[in-house]
Amino acid sequence: MLEGNRVSRISVRGFAVASATAVTTVGAVVGVASGNTQPADDNFEATAADTTLLADIPAGQQAQVQVSSLAEQADVQAAAADTAAKKSAEEAARLQAAKDAESKKKAADKAEQERKDAAERADRSSLRDASSFSAQGSYSIAEVKAIARQMIPASQFQCFSNIVDHESGWNYRATNPSSGAYGLVQALPGSKMSSAGADWQTNPATQIKWGLNYMNSRYDSPCGAWSFWQANRWY
Repeated sequence: MLEGNRVSRISVRGFAVASATAVTTVGAVVGVASGNTQPADDNFEATAADTTLLADIPAGQQAQVQVSSLAEQADVQAAAADTAAKKSAEEAARLQAAKDAESKKKAADKAEQERKDAAERADRSSLRDASSFSAQGSYSIAEVKAIARQMIPASQFQCFSNIVDHESGWNYRATNPSSGAYGLVQALPGSKMSSAGADWQTNPATQIKWGLNYMNSRYDSPCGAWSFWQANRWY
């Protein structure tokens, strides 16, 4: 048991210790020869007594020391490889999770867009054209709004209504004395609305048709026109 414990404490560092011990011994001898009576380092004997040179170990035990060192190195390398593999697996899992989340988001966005498109198509199919309304001698604000609701997609009606509220207060005969703008959407000049119908001066349905076409062509939608109006106070 004593010999085995001794071997386990040996390492290649013994070579460096042996060299240091030899140099210390030579220095002590030279000091005595020169008449220096200063005692050697008190730790010298203890160091020399505790130091075991690799050369003093039998060949078989030297091999055991070398094998032990190689095994320790292998263990360290294996641990490093395991850590790297774990990090790589975690990173791969993170990337895959991100891809899965992105795919789910795209699928959800696509489904939502398809739902909106279907609702808009259904909405449009239920809308009435200006020509489907019978002409009247006059219209109340409530009647004009009712016509607009039947002509404008539900998702765009509020934006259209906001613009008309500011431009004419839903008065289809509103006239701007300064500029000459006319009607619900204050077309300038009012005669532009003749492209939607010859009765543009007296029929709010004709004015609504023209105003909706104008907003769609210039701003993509009444809500696009309303966003521009809010920023510029005109459209």
